[in-house]
Amino acid sequence: MTSSDPLRPSDHIDGDGGSIAQPRLDFVGWLRWGWRQLTSMRTAIILLLVLAIAAIPGSIFPQRMADPNGVTQWQTDNPDLFPVLDAMDLFDVYLSPWFSAIYLLLFISLVGCVVPRIKHHIKALQSRPPRTPARLKRLEDFRETVRETTDADADAEASRSIDIAQKQLKALGYRVERYDTAATSGRTYSVSAERGYWRETGNLIFHLALVGVLISVGLGGSFAYTGQRVVVEGQTFVNTLLDYESMNRGRFVGDDALSPYSMTLDSFDVTYQEYGSAASGQAGDFSANVTVRENGESREDAVRVNHPLDIAGDKIYLLGNGYAPTITVRNSDGDVVYSNSVPFLPQDNALTSLGVIKVTDGMPEQLGIAAFFYPSAAKLENGAYASAHGDLLAPLLTLRVYEGDLGIDEGTPKSVYVLDTEELTPIVGDGSDAPSIELQPGESADLPDGRGSITFEDESPAGAVDFTQSVKRFASLQVHHDQSAVWVLVFALSALGGLMLALFIPRRRMWVKATAADGEVRLEYAGLARGEDPTLKAAVNDLADGHARLLDAPSSRTTRK
Repeated sequence: MTSSDPLRPSDHIDGDGGSIAQPRLDFVGWLRWGWRQLTSMRTAIILLLVLAIAAIPGSIFPQRMADPNGVTQWQTDNPDLFPVLDAMDLFDVYLSPWFSAIYLLLFISLVGCVVPRIKHHIKALQSRPPRTPARLKRLEDFRETVRETTDADADAEASRSIDIAQKQLKALGYRVERYDTAATSGRTYSVSAERGYWRETGNLIFHLALVGVLISVGLGGSFAYTGQRVVVEGQTFVNTLLDYESMNRGRFVGDDALSPYSMTLDSFDVTYQEYGSAASGQAGDFSANVTVRENGESREDAVRVNHPLDIAGDKIYLLGNGYAPTITVRNSDGDVVYSNSVPFLPQDNALTSLGVIKVTDGMPEQLGIAAFFYPSAAKLENGAYASAHGDLLAPLLTLRVYEGDLGIDEGTPKSVYVLDTEELTPIVGDGSDAPSIELQPGESADLPDGRGSITFEDESPAGAVDFTQSVKRFASLQVHHDQSAVWVLVFALSALGGLMLALFIPRRRMWVKATAADGEVRLEYAGLARGEDPTLKAAVNDLADGHARLLDAPSSRTTRK
């Protein structure tokens, strides 16, 4: 119905009082709306926060790529909870679909934010500073001065004042533009200046660097690989897939991507604080001394903590170390059915270590041996042993032996560091009629019922009078290959530099206006900041004071004449 209100047009139609009917969006309209939401800066900030939160489980739970043994141990300690968390990819956080989805959305959002801003910024850099406002007094940061002169010189003095102000603003790093206007009351001279575009440039550099970090990490991870290998003194590691104990490869890493080289662990040196001192047993330094063979040449080098070894683009890190007692098992006929230097996993700072030996052939039944190694054995009041020091002062090996099916023939993968005794029968140690076997280097012990014997081999040279070389040591090494690390560093430093520019460079505009009238020149100074700028008022005052000094300078007056 038409309106009866005399204050409204006669053809105005009043609504029916219902809700406002907005136009319905079609499919393209919804896509456009979704794109605008995704590419907004608010969404990018939210996604960046979500990505940081999503990365937290990667630091809480061991990751298969970095710590496969830790994942195995976590599964052993939490058999009921592990399948649930593993289904959520909490042990492969950075390779999970949900983490990749957040990662890709953040990448798209940043690109969608930055590209339009780059176009706008380039256009702004090419534009002229805005015209001088007609009423500078309305601006909060304003200052006005009046200079006396004659009627004949007033116009020239006003023009000269703006000439000097223009040079002054240029010297201060402003882009300037001269605006002179004629009015009924006289001619007005002014200069408009602006600076601070480096602030937006830094902002764009920061966001582009974030995009660079995302690309570097994404592509770098696809061409990177990380492998672990435990090497015992005297053993040689060859950089092939078959020689790794665990390997995590990027999706674009082929079987022939590994560089050909080999590395022999000659010795592992550890320095300990002397026994009886305040820091007794504390290790001071670790050094895995190796011989590297590459391209037909060999060289000696070392892998130390926080000092990785570079070989053919790979970085070799020292993750851990321990003892690897050499154990020999013979059957009832005296034939050697097992002989190997077995890495024992340290259980405390004094290197009390746990090891597992599995004898699969040559005996009437398979044998599983759970052993503890004490580098400096000391007997406690309850009869149990403990290591008092990490060095080889009084090495002792205790063994419990089990007999039965180890489950290896079933084809199910079994950890070499875990012995499942549930289906095994104890023949030596707890639960059996024979006490646990206790051996020092060079000693042997017979197994019950004539099954054979076990020997703890002494690796020290003949005639040695101490145990310092009786037991071999092992080094746990990690081989990491990632060519994107340099690019990530470059983009990270670029992001930091861009952030500094965006935070500390103010964006502001300044104006100086001179009006000649009645034998005087009225000078007006004003400034306007984009955003918060607590130093703007001081900048306007400094501009006015500096301008006054330049106007009164003898060289300025000489130039005028």
